[in-house]
Amino acid sequence: MPFKKLHADIQEKLATLEITTPTPFQSKSIPVIKSGANVYCNAPTGSGKTTSLILTTLQKLKCKAVGNAPRAVVLVENKEKAMELYDAFLCYTKHTSLRVYVGYEELHIDVQKSEIAMGADILISTPKSMNKLFLLNGVSISQLKLFSIDDAEFLSQKSSYAAIMSITQSIQKCQYVLYSEKMHPMLQRFEGYFMEYAKKVAVVD
Repeated sequence: MPFKKLHADIQEKLATLEITTPTPFQSKSIPVIKSGANVYCNAPTGSGKTTSLILTTLQKLKCKAVGNAPRAVVLVENKEKAMELYDAFLCYTKHTSLRVYVGYEELHIDVQKSEIAMGADILISTPKSMNKLFLLNGVSISQLKLFSIDDAEFLSQKSSYAAIMSITQSIQKCQYVLYSEKMHPMLQRFEGYFMEYAKKVAVVD
């Protein structure tokens, strides 16, 4: 049971939310992500991908704040998705010291830079916004441990693809986890770049 091997704070939170049994996807994906490998996670909507992303991020960060620089980054398609994921993370981080920050194109980059500098453990952002932060040295990546992309199909858009290639070139060492419904050929291409030696976890309908 993957939940049994998670941090005590996470188990407590799952109990409060009355989540007792992992989905088939969570049973397969959580142990592989916990191993530290780069992972492609493919499963249909409703299989628990977002919850897996949140739980493995909290596990990686040991449920507590450390330093000021983000240790986990999650990329999403747009502001709407960013806010949804932010709310979902808050459900799990409410009684921990973890700081979750959300950024997107519509929020002025200088505001993002100054707010992130005050301290963030988990940074949720869109590719364009994240790339801008990188180019302006608006975020330190020296402590980055985990880089996840939720519903990664959107990376087939040219601007998002270019942004993710630019971002990942700046990162020295980090674990990458890509979540999508299916293995898109464009996502497979990342194996030649930042998804080296990636493992694949797939659950079909």
